[in-house]
Amino acid sequence: MVKLNTVFFGTPDIAVPFLELTHQLTHVQLVVTQADKPRGRGMEISACPVKKRALELGLPVLSPEKLKDSFDEISKIPFDVGIVVAYGKIFRPNFIALPKLGLLNVHFSLLPKLRGAAPVQQALIHGYTQTGVSTFWINEGMDDGPLFLQKELIIAPQDNAKTLFEKLTALGLDALTETISSLEDGRILRTPQQGTPTLAPMLQKEDALLSPVRLTAEELHNRVRGLACGPKPKVPFMHNGQVEWLQVLQTQIVPADTTHTPGSVLAVERGRGILVKCKEDALWLTEVQPAGKKPMPGEAFANGRNIKPGETVFTEEK
Repeated sequence: MVKLNTVFFGTPDIAVPFLELTHQLTHVQLVVTQADKPRGRGMEISACPVKKRALELGLPVLSPEKLKDSFDEISKIPFDVGIVVAYGKIFRPNFIALPKLGLLNVHFSLLPKLRGAAPVQQALIHGYTQTGVSTFWINEGMDDGPLFLQKELIIAPQDNAKTLFEKLTALGLDALTETISSLEDGRILRTPQQGTPTLAPMLQKEDALLSPVRLTAEELHNRVRGLACGPKPKVPFMHNGQVEWLQVLQTQIVPADTTHTPGSVLAVERGRGILVKCKEDALWLTEVQPAGKKPMPGEAFANGRNIKPGETVFTEEK
């Protein structure tokens, strides 16, 4: 069977295994990534993960500041299909028209649900119990092109962004393998998306500022799950008249009546943490991380600050 000629577009770590698979299954003519940027604590200019791996594989790479600047060079390369995974740039019509078949994107949701930059995190934040992977043809709209195929996945109650990314990566590799195989066999599917679209915008730092006073236990718990690989979820803690932010790493929901004040501590227990009353129900803060400290059990933090049940120490953010 004749392999496809491809150009791969991708940038972060999540795209690396997809580059490796595309390299294994097709003839990769070129890898296109975002430009080198300051990275790490020293903020030294360095290549993105996809570029580093492509060079290790001996593949030619372009890393333009602006994608349009590379049009002439890419247009000289004959290729059947472009494979796009977390590239992070918008494709103009002239780029979409370059490959013989089109540009195929691997997206971590069941489109048209969760169109946008953060479908994995937003699925958890919004309490989804099911998600999946879509391969679809890129057009001029945002993630609204015709579908090639979809694979579904149940979100486990204990999943957070890290574990869900891992599961969806494995599922996405299966989906891309099947997609490439179908293309090689001449089966080119273009199925219009059906249903009401929802959006998954990129997370901002403000999304991580949480409050038991403002959010229900379920809302706060889901945000902690969704923010496990992004802005760090923090709740405002009042101590000695000063508000500081306590990073929350793990939580557990429990029912609670409405007689307690949101933000008050209901219990401190070894092995469970700090039980905090929320807008609705209550939440165990099982693992936390104070500023400048290492992660610790919730009860260790409470004992170190001499927090007692009945105190209202979690407040609205300032």
